[in-house]
Amino acid sequence: MVEADHPELSIAQQCTILGIARSSYYYQPKEAPEDPDLAILEAILEVLKEKPFYGYRRIARELIYLDVTRKQVRRIMKKAGLRAIYPGLQLSKPSKGSKKYPYLLRGMNIWLPNQVWASDITYIKLSDGYVYLVTIIDLYSRKILSWRVSNTMDAQFCVSALEEAIAHYGVPGIFNTDQGSQFTSDAFVSVLESHGIQISMDGVNRALDNIFVERFWRSLKYEDIYLKDYRTMTELKDGLARYLRFYNSERFHQSLEYETPDTIYWSKFPARELKEAV
Repeated sequence: MVEADHPELSIAQQCTILGIARSSYYYQPKEAPEDPDLAILEAILEVLKEKPFYGYRRIARELIYLDVTRKQVRRIMKKAGLRAIYPGLQLSKPSKGSKKYPYLLRGMNIWLPNQVWASDITYIKLSDGYVYLVTIIDLYSRKILSWRVSNTMDAQFCVSALEEAIAHYGVPGIFNTDQGSQFTSDAFVSVLESHGIQISMDGVNRALDNIFVERFWRSLKYEDIYLKDYRTMTELKDGLARYLRFYNSERFHQSLEYETPDTIYWSKFPARELKEAV
């Protein structure tokens, strides 16, 4: 093409012969400016790799050294299709035509074990998909009475956990759950009714009605699940068994004045033989 040191033709003459503007020869392309969002996105991905449960607020706090705002982090995450791992709303969806039960715990003074039990379901991610965990908790002592893991959302694993808790610990006065289809199913409700247990259910979109179970989920996930990153069902079940033994018999609870759930639960049954359900 154009030769700057041609012995006979000037640059202008060469451009004329070639039919190009002389300015085209002198044009120097500018480097495209680096997208500042790219560095932030890479930092966000690094945070999510270690803490997949972080939402944009916590990620923004983690990236404070980049001088980013929550708004920036939220925008970039949305653009990249990123979101924290957290339970979806479908876990509490009631079954069609299910009977509605009132919430019985408002203003209640809970002062005895087995006065009120509660249950809920959460999901846990494994390498080949999600599984579901149900636990039954005594609200007075915070003791986890039984638990089951299932790879389907049918009611049977909840019924199995309920029957085990009753077999080991007796019959509660009230059983509180959300309005999920597992807890409103005929199979689950019939077990409660056959033992004369009063049924209490949270109002729709009222997660705080079952706050003690929600607090347990937080403790379980932050103290064990997110740290261990279980990959298989066998690993998960073994890990849950270890953590729940620790939670019930070794972990000190601030809300229990730094006693353990086992200590508080069994203090009301001094002559009763200890039977561990987990």
